[in-house]
Amino acid sequence: MATQILGILFCVSAAAAAAGTKVYSFNSQNSTSVSSLNAKDGICKSVVEPLGYACQEHTVTTKDGYILSLQRMPSGLSGQAADKPPVLLQHGLIVDGVTWLMSLPDESLAFILADNGYDVWISNGRGTRFSRGHASIDPYDSAYWDWTWDELAAYDLPATFQYVHDQTGQNLHYVGHSQGTLIALAAFSQGKLLNMLRSAVLLCPVAYLNHLTSPFARGVVDLFVAEDLYWLGQHEFSLHGPVVNKLLEDICIMPGIDCSDLLTAITVVRTGTIAMYDYGNENDNMDHYGQPTPPVYNMTSIPNDLPLFLGYGGKDYLSDVRDVQVLLDNLKDHDGDKLVVQYTDEYAHADFILGVNANQIVYDPAIAFFKIN
Repeated sequence: MATQILGILFCVSAAAAAAGTKVYSFNSQNSTSVSSLNAKDGICKSVVEPLGYACQEHTVTTKDGYILSLQRMPSGLSGQAADKPPVLLQHGLIVDGVTWLMSLPDESLAFILADNGYDVWISNGRGTRFSRGHASIDPYDSAYWDWTWDELAAYDLPATFQYVHDQTGQNLHYVGHSQGTLIALAAFSQGKLLNMLRSAVLLCPVAYLNHLTSPFARGVVDLFVAEDLYWLGQHEFSLHGPVVNKLLEDICIMPGIDCSDLLTAITVVRTGTIAMYDYGNENDNMDHYGQPTPPVYNMTSIPNDLPLFLGYGGKDYLSDVRDVQVLLDNLKDHDGDKLVVQYTDEYAHADFILGVNANQIVYDPAIAFFKIN
């Protein structure tokens, strides 16, 4: 059976207090909350430029018509132009590119990379507040939301890779968190993007979810939440919508679920391999794939000489240690000098992007990895 992640995920730190994670707040120089950002102003104007950093807004259109926003930070606070290769940052589910800018500049990866001389590009996936455009479909039309993460791997990621490559004339480093690792692994396993890639840093890698231990997530695993919301007419999963608020209220009163330390996870999960979307019956799968079951993304097909950095934590209830080990088992033949694995026992899912000490625990080793690749 295929692992299906149909698009509902909170990036979480169950150990936020222990790791010092700051969630849902910007750096102390900007008191604006995440949820109150005006999408029309854009990330550059709202978040980056007020802190004295140069920033450019870009857009790219995918082959299936979705218009995505990208932000470029071409220099650090000093104003000196980047003299190192481009780095593309890809966020996880239900968040956007602001993920990489939420803490102080010396604690946020985008700022840190820019100050270290890298040409930083921040991606915003389709459907997020900064990427609501389409060549022909209105986001209020249910057809706009008719996609799964397969399309992110097949269309969004290639479009952003190609755009950054064309704009800079260079191959790029990649950093993905959570779903940002899933779509990258899927693409790499199909031999895509490799001709434009220098290396990939995958934080909280999500490929297998057999050992998902979050009670909150398990509370909805068998409810087919994404499908139910869709048929109820809730095509967009908005944290501020009444349907979602009611859903969360119902889940949070279930036995054994503690919502006081959200952010955790809502995911519709099936166990097993990582595969494309299952249309639910053999006939529909045959129409889409030419076979009765969805094609599998084979992790063993990832080239053994692709430089990979995998970072995962012992308190992560989404990217569980045992599931990461399944991924590592599939990479067992990877060239020893091309695979760096970093395990941080006290880290949970969001600590890799929001932990106040992530600059030392995660980002410094990642930058050292970039330097040798």
